[in-house]
Amino acid sequence: MSLPGKTLAQRWLTGAYQGSHWLTPLRPLGALYQWAMARREHAYNSAKKPTWQAPVPVIVVGNITLGGTGKSPLVAWLSHWLVARGWSPGIVTRGYGGKATHYPLFVTADTPVKESGDEPVMLAQQTGLPVVADPNRARGAQTLVEAGCDIIVSDDGLQHLALARDIELLVIDGARGLGNGRCLPAGPLRESPSRLQRVDAVIINGDSQRSLPDASATTMQLAPQCWRRLDDGARLPLAPLPFTLPVHAVAGIGHPERFFRTLTTLGVEGEWHPLADHQQFNADALNFAETRPIIMTAKDAVKCYALAPPDSWVLEVEAILPPEFEHWLAARLSALS
Repeated sequence: MSLPGKTLAQRWLTGAYQGSHWLTPLRPLGALYQWAMARREHAYNSAKKPTWQAPVPVIVVGNITLGGTGKSPLVAWLSHWLVARGWSPGIVTRGYGGKATHYPLFVTADTPVKESGDEPVMLAQQTGLPVVADPNRARGAQTLVEAGCDIIVSDDGLQHLALARDIELLVIDGARGLGNGRCLPAGPLRESPSRLQRVDAVIINGDSQRSLPDASATTMQLAPQCWRRLDDGARLPLAPLPFTLPVHAVAGIGHPERFFRTLTTLGVEGEWHPLADHQQFNADALNFAETRPIIMTAKDAVKCYALAPPDSWVLEVEAILPPEFEHWLAARLSALS
């Protein structure tokens, strides 16, 4: 296994999580950012800034850290869970990385990623539910309500306070926690750590290796499900491996190392290629000097159907949450009706 050199942004993010001393001079800017975010939240809470209250329940899934925490798998799990209990959910998302000619944009499994961004297409493929991308979350949610959805799931919507919400779920990466505990640019936080005390549930993705302000958090596991061949969609079991070793593994997600660790536990060996989150691919992106099978995430796969060579594979994963969380969520939704 080998890792190429990191970009400046990746080095900064690593330093923010590991507490590197070279970020110390940025602490005043981090304190200013934290103050600005607190003032903004107060403006919405005190009605100085308007919010839109949907006529149906709204569940927000978000985080307060940069770098990826596992929100999208939780959104997919939550969507399937709601459908199984008789709800008709819709998913609203900003559509980061996409640029549509109009908004709100209804996203399907075949929507061009350049219009919607990668995560909306992935969620549309994984859930089969109505997905709307719109930088104006309230407008996107209203579109879903008008389309017949009786509950809204907002993907990565914790800081989009113009959309009122009934339940807030905050996801934290268990391995990295809150990093050095400081706000941008002195650390990886979008908001103060005290935000954990004001959400309805804190969900740790993987076993927590850091102390957190909220000891009552729920643990979520991302469990590999199968290998999916990219060119024809065929799904094969995790073992035996359906491809030869070594491989090239690419990951344009917020925390590529988590994906590579999972591959290692499955017995996959090769060269790891960590990319920027929402990495854009071109014809040369998967043209490596040594011809090997290529392994990627579902998020990257939606951008690679026309680019990837035949021996390309996707590792499908699924969020697993404890029954206690399901009971809690069912009770909260029952109380809203």
